[in-house]
Amino acid sequence: MAQDTHVLTRPPEGAGADWTIPQGWDAYTTAEHAIWDTLYARQLALLPGRASAAFLRGLDALRLSEAGIPNFEELSQRLMALTGWQVVAVPGLVPDDVFFDHLANRRFVAGNFIRRADQLDYLEEPDVFHDVFGHVPLLADPVFADYMAAYGRGGLRALDLGGEKYLKYLSRLYWYTVEFGLVEEGGALRIYGSGIVSSGAESVFALDDGSPNRIGFDLERVMRTEYRIDDFQQNYFVIPSFDELLRVTVETDFAPVYAAVAAQDTIRIADILPGDRVFTRGTQAYAQARAGAKLV
Repeated sequence: MAQDTHVLTRPPEGAGADWTIPQGWDAYTTAEHAIWDTLYARQLALLPGRASAAFLRGLDALRLSEAGIPNFEELSQRLMALTGWQVVAVPGLVPDDVFFDHLANRRFVAGNFIRRADQLDYLEEPDVFHDVFGHVPLLADPVFADYMAAYGRGGLRALDLGGEKYLKYLSRLYWYTVEFGLVEEGGALRIYGSGIVSSGAESVFALDDGSPNRIGFDLERVMRTEYRIDDFQQNYFVIPSFDELLRVTVETDFAPVYAAVAAQDTIRIADILPGDRVFTRGTQAYAQARAGAKLV
């Protein structure tokens, strides 16, 4: 969800009232399809043994191994049959109320453009590879699919409760679960966050590097914790299962949680608290080296 200054305030020309646009699948060039295939092959070589079992099952169930950028209409037919979700194209980042409404109604909004060949390793704004490869496979999992819909409903309620003031807390939950979450599976950590599974470098960094903290998930702790959008994460939060993530989300009355979080100090990136369940106390060597390089 982490919205930024690129968000428009009204639907652009050609978009519907719900901000959706045609995917324009027939307009993709051979070169653009080849970029998808390159990114897909690179990630597929990395993710077995790293990605959650549910993510890998989703790749197969949705037939994302087929060549070229997926056709949203065909993809949605497969997804609807599994969990009632569909994928809709939007012209870029959309307003929060639009985003939440789509999620609450089991519509995942995805950009329809794909990065250039010289942007394989990093892209500031999410493209179709990040949105579809990174997010959609887990929407084929019934439990995670329910979590995403519950998150959308929660976002709409947050807007009713406090307007924009609670959204930064909800953004942190999205960031540290949907975008950059880790999960315990079979006694090991696995990646499921879309920002990790769609990035070759972070797929390795998130599990193998000694730099970041890996901390057990706690709702209030996550909602108090700052995050960074410009580089690898300094914290990763670990859920015990998707079932537990869904349970916490649907059983929690978020109104008192927002009030409690707002009354406490923000937790700085990379801080470890006395009550944390620490899987890995990171050295933060990567972040420190990057900070030093910026000062030179």
